[in-house]
Amino acid sequence: MLSDPDLQKLIFGRFSLEDIPFHEPILQVTFAGVAVVGLAVLGVITYYRFWGPMWRDWITSVDHKKIGIMYIILAMVMLLRGFADALLMRAQQSMAFGENQGFLPPHHYDQIFSAHGVIMIFFVAMPFVTGMMNYVVPLQIGARDVAFPFLNNFSFWMTVSGAITIMISLFVGEFSRATWLAYPPLSGSDMSPGVGVDYYIWGLQVAGIGTTLSGINLIATIVKMRAPGMTMMKLPIFVWTSLCTNVLITAAFPILTAVLALLTLDRYVGTHFFTNDLGGNPMMYFNLIWIWGHPEVYILILPAFGIFSEVTSTFSGKRLFGYVSMVYATVVITILSYLVWLHHFFTMGSGASVNSFFGITTMIISIPTGAKIFNWLFTMFRGRIRFEVPMLWTISFMVTFTIGGMTGVLLAVPPADFVLHNSLFLIAHFHNVIIGGVLFGMFAGVNYWFPKAFGFKLDPFWGKVSFWFWTIGFYVAFMPLYVLGLMGVTRRAQHFDDPSLQIWFVLAAFGAVLIAVGIGAMIMQFTVSIRNREALRDTTGDPWGGRTLEWSTSSPPPDYNFAFTPRIHDLDAWSDMKQRGYERPREGFRAIHMPRNTGTGAVIAGLSVAFSFGMIWYIWWLAALTFVAMIAAAIFHTFNYNRDFDIPADTVVRTESERNSMLAAQA
Repeated sequence: MLSDPDLQKLIFGRFSLEDIPFHEPILQVTFAGVAVVGLAVLGVITYYRFWGPMWRDWITSVDHKKIGIMYIILAMVMLLRGFADALLMRAQQSMAFGENQGFLPPHHYDQIFSAHGVIMIFFVAMPFVTGMMNYVVPLQIGARDVAFPFLNNFSFWMTVSGAITIMISLFVGEFSRATWLAYPPLSGSDMSPGVGVDYYIWGLQVAGIGTTLSGINLIATIVKMRAPGMTMMKLPIFVWTSLCTNVLITAAFPILTAVLALLTLDRYVGTHFFTNDLGGNPMMYFNLIWIWGHPEVYILILPAFGIFSEVTSTFSGKRLFGYVSMVYATVVITILSYLVWLHHFFTMGSGASVNSFFGITTMIISIPTGAKIFNWLFTMFRGRIRFEVPMLWTISFMVTFTIGGMTGVLLAVPPADFVLHNSLFLIAHFHNVIIGGVLFGMFAGVNYWFPKAFGFKLDPFWGKVSFWFWTIGFYVAFMPLYVLGLMGVTRRAQHFDDPSLQIWFVLAAFGAVLIAVGIGAMIMQFTVSIRNREALRDTTGDPWGGRTLEWSTSSPPPDYNFAFTPRIHDLDAWSDMKQRGYERPREGFRAIHMPRNTGTGAVIAGLSVAFSFGMIWYIWWLAALTFVAMIAAAIFHTFNYNRDFDIPADTVVRTESERNSMLAAQA
């Protein structure tokens, strides 16, 4: 007979009621707030009877446009969570001096800065980038969908399940305290015996599967599904940057999967890959994680470069200057991104020769990036510049990213890096390029393509309010960190002894508050725009006078994107079509084959959350049961996914309700 402790361990693993942090007042307030907001959202959905349409038209959708929109919504939701962590850190550092210990104990502060990094990179920046590529790429190459529509749905829901797993750690157990890259020995079972690192591992493993499959899907789409006449050197720059991004994804993310698998074996089985015992080496983890980590930086920034290229050309009223050099610069950045990873740990003791090589390659990679900046400036030169919201984000990026790039070149000098590496100077540089590059790029893209996605523009007033608060708030928040870093203040510190430093942290906290106002203005922009959508509605289908193929479809585009496959004769396809006297054909249509929506992706993703929870808490029966269920769901899907449908040949425009009626009739 099993004793009570043995039975409890068998059923609940290492989970107990003590693992729910009832004693943490901050978490209690957070949980109450999340519960209230969640119940309010559920109430609204139920009151307006949205459950049916949400399931039929969104959750089960294989339409690349809806999946792209859901990726971006996920990014914005997680931005609120990640930024809340940032506010907590800034508030703590602004008051924790001398006798004042602040309001965050060290173990809680360590969880917050680890979670902040993980969420902002994996569940804000990555979904933003993937959502943009998902929505825009098929429209720009004249395709009706991505190469593998179900795989696209599955990839999204796996990313969501990873985000859910990370969010569970806020209320059940704890999150990793081993930094956002889980460096050993901090992430080993000796120094982190709890569940925090396990939440990190399984959240990222599940989301990484979705990201890798999405990368494969988009490469196949770009290579095999381009419209007739669209050669590689007629691809829009955003498609080129997306192609290079997804090549990096398929090359880099398996490395992340492998290194996390080895860390899992160290923690679960007792191997010694990343320990100093029995032949292991912690530095091997550093090398592997940064062989993934530095290409990851360019995975994030390259699509933003593509967005800035589209925006600069459109709002300057000119073709993009130096198209060929832009393509070559993108490819060179893609290749060189694999030759610079060691600059993240010059201080490891590799020697002058190794450090010199990686310092030189780091400086070289700034050359193609600088070429892009000059191309955008020359595109603007003597152009008819319109300072719409997307263009404002682009101009702010050029200034901000240039500053971040210069500080990056400074950090590429090994002697300087020895002094600055573990300081707040590095934090300021990293945020300089990620916020000023990636986030500003995504905000420009949202404002630029929103009328294509929904048929009406975003409100320009609130868009400009958001822009100015974000931009000014960024400089107020992060320029003081450069100063503190040059003064030798180390990163990851929860408390400081020198009171003369406090004014700089107070300034940084004030900057974070300004950014919070910018986020609030962005939410207000969406609210006002939806409320006034009829006044902001675009009737031209081409609200910005864009130059690429996505503008040749209606706004929003129909499910099948193009009623006929366009033929490409020029780099600026839409401008060329208009000059040729483009008119929509009235005959010669062929039936359009469309895949049927499916809920298998969401089901498998839900099971993966339960599987991860079982593995994290050593609830082995739950992990085994959900793993078998995931395999069964995948097999079931393979036998039931051939029930597609055709849209009749004479169809030009079809509404969502008409499409659903057709689906029901063919079921």
